[in-house]
Amino acid sequence: MRSDEYEKLDGLALAYLLRRGEVSAVELMDCALRLAEARNPPLNALCYLRGDEALDRARVAVPKGQFGALPFLLKDSGLASTFLPSSVGSRLFAGQTSTIDATLQTRFLADGFLPFGRTTVPEFCMAPTTEAVQNGGPTRNPWDRTRSSGGSSGGAAVAVATGMVPIAHGSDGGGSIRIPAACCGVYGLKPSRGLVPYGPQRGEGWGGLAVDGVLTRTVRDTAAAMDGIAGMELGQPYAAPPRPDSYLARLDLPFDRPLRIAAWTEAWDGIEIAPECLTAMDRAEQVLTGLGHEVARQAPPPIKYAAFIGAIIDVMCASVAMTVNGFLLNKPAPDLRDLLEPAILDAYHRGTRLGAEAYALAITRFHGIARQMATYMQDCDVILTPTLTQLPVPLGTLSMATDFETFRRKAGRYTAFLAIINASGQPAASLPLHWTAQGLPVGVQLIGRFGTEDTILRLSAQIERAAPWVQRYAALAT
Repeated sequence: MRSDEYEKLDGLALAYLLRRGEVSAVELMDCALRLAEARNPPLNALCYLRGDEALDRARVAVPKGQFGALPFLLKDSGLASTFLPSSVGSRLFAGQTSTIDATLQTRFLADGFLPFGRTTVPEFCMAPTTEAVQNGGPTRNPWDRTRSSGGSSGGAAVAVATGMVPIAHGSDGGGSIRIPAACCGVYGLKPSRGLVPYGPQRGEGWGGLAVDGVLTRTVRDTAAAMDGIAGMELGQPYAAPPRPDSYLARLDLPFDRPLRIAAWTEAWDGIEIAPECLTAMDRAEQVLTGLGHEVARQAPPPIKYAAFIGAIIDVMCASVAMTVNGFLLNKPAPDLRDLLEPAILDAYHRGTRLGAEAYALAITRFHGIARQMATYMQDCDVILTPTLTQLPVPLGTLSMATDFETFRRKAGRYTAFLAIINASGQPAASLPLHWTAQGLPVGVQLIGRFGTEDTILRLSAQIERAAPWVQRYAALAT
């Protein structure tokens, strides 16, 4: 198989050829590695590449699951893998290895994914842009290399958008799947809390904000991946919502009635929304009404947004302190100024001083937003929002060379419609429905009720058929 043939096909199409014997696992891996070698250097999306070992694994791979033996990339988020080290984007953690696979990694392997490297992230995955010092430079947006690829799954979105892999692992604690999906023009679903396993070493991340998933070019690849990874893990602290036997099998089922969709075109605290993001909303409304659904512009619930961002800051700082102190336990204390970026170093010091009352109040604020959102959605099936309030920002706009609170409040204005859904635990997806005249992708977000991935995926598939975006990737590759 030639690389130009490989990059035109989604994961399920490649798996189909593999099952028919028209292509081998080694050919697929060779294509992925050649594209990574050619396309990664100017974009800086990959780390910890293990090409030779991956080819060896492909030679003995027995096709399994829905994807057979498909080249794949794990996010450098610390997801435990016995095959790939991780740094979580930090010089402090560079090259850390694991003696076990995370439950999610085990499910990826069982479904036919063959990891050959990791994708870049910001330090501790705590930024909506991927510009970690550990990576030796920023991860650049393939549509405009002066702009951010998003974060924290920035490298994953770049790898998928440029055809290195059709599917890549991502995680989302405050928009980290949806932000880069919007910036790079790919599809990204944040699952409901508890649906995708987080163990066995951890029960939750960031007070329940963080979840794992994938980024893809096609909706059907995400649906098929969810078939393989979704479901309760023994002993996890959050019950998984019910799931259908197969998201993929239900993807083309029509809805039994028009969906009621609330469209948000205003954010809290007077946060500005760029005209191009509102144009994307107009486009989405046209497509949805053309599909027969009912779209009505409504005000969002009265969330105290500034206080919510304060709660996120407290929980993230506590997480940094716990992570760093746990790592340094029984080790000589290094000079953290040489190993942590300024914002993360500040978060560490804040976290070590944070009181129990402040942490408990932050979790209570998250729970309050979940109540508000559940109540709000009694009158609608889906919420439509811009994914981001601005176009992909120029590199350096959201720098970690400042204190953590200033950094995170600035990030919160860019991602106003995203982290609230991490707090509420609902599913949400970013769709690449619009491009500017200059060729920049602009995402729109669909938010569903808790546990309604089926609805979000089916609606996304309807939109994809009515306004396909896959032809955009050929232009990007050229």
